[in-house]
Amino acid sequence: MYDVTKSYKDEILKLISTTHETKDVSVKNGIIVKKFNFPEACSTDGVGTKGVYHWQQRSFRNAVLDALAMNLNDLVMSRARAYKLQNHLILPEDDRESILEIIKNFVNECKKRNIAITGGETSIHDNINGMDISVTIDGLIENPRKNKFESGDILVGIKSNGLHSNGFTKVRELYGDEFRPEFIEPTLVYSDALLEIGKKFEIHGMMHITGGAFSKLKGVLGDNDVLIKPHTLKPKNIFYEIYSKGVSDEEMYKTFNCGVGFVLGVSKIIVHGVVSLLNNAGFKSDIIGEVVSGSGRVLIDSAFSEKKVVF
Repeated sequence: MYDVTKSYKDEILKLISTTHETKDVSVKNGIIVKKFNFPEACSTDGVGTKGVYHWQQRSFRNAVLDALAMNLNDLVMSRARAYKLQNHLILPEDDRESILEIIKNFVNECKKRNIAITGGETSIHDNINGMDISVTIDGLIENPRKNKFESGDILVGIKSNGLHSNGFTKVRELYGDEFRPEFIEPTLVYSDALLEIGKKFEIHGMMHITGGAFSKLKGVLGDNDVLIKPHTLKPKNIFYEIYSKGVSDEEMYKTFNCGVGFVLGVSKIIVHGVVSLLNNAGFKSDIIGEVVSGSGRVLIDSAFSEKKVVF
């Protein structure tokens, strides 16, 4: 039975109050006072079907990282630095211990990034067998610029650490009730490093490879073509295993990140500097292709076969 009085509410409020004074905002009695005057962007996303595995394995810190990464990595495409967050937890049962662990992890990660937690909601749905964490994050944009690849750009890929948080409906279809540790590996947060790199180098275009995967690149192409060629950021074994279960090359690159979690378009003159900074920040990155004049197509040399995928 769901306790509508939420006996743990005071504990949650005490935890999130430790995030309420940052360099960007002050929060008091639910009132948010901003300390800046910049344009803003907003992102809302959640962990989706992957939440089934997180709930079964009680991998709550990884679930929090997934929810944060899905939003922070999207916000950085607008050059936005996060400053406040609200969350919505959807759980199959009223589990105080789980709820407090989730909130503690949110607090820890937000304090690292000067993000104020300004509110949230917990919903108990006893007709589901997993969890979801949906997050809305607002960010401020100190130096706005259009997010678009330019003809002649070199594409820099940043390696993923696995499936991240997309394609899990397909994963469940293929694996049924089987569990693999790869299913709860958290999505990498690229935004922290990219915000710093953006202060030193001009990045023309960015794309977070999530839902829609590489087909999303069409949104930042204009009339140009993207050519993704054979590169060193090889997919982890789980992707080859999924491919071996009969998933086509096209569906792989439309559903999964296939080893590349984020793509940048930069001029040739700075590309090696960008790669060096990313690698120094703890990521593995490399040149994966180029942008050429064309008609708005994405052309990929598949890592799984000799085929070429075209979107």
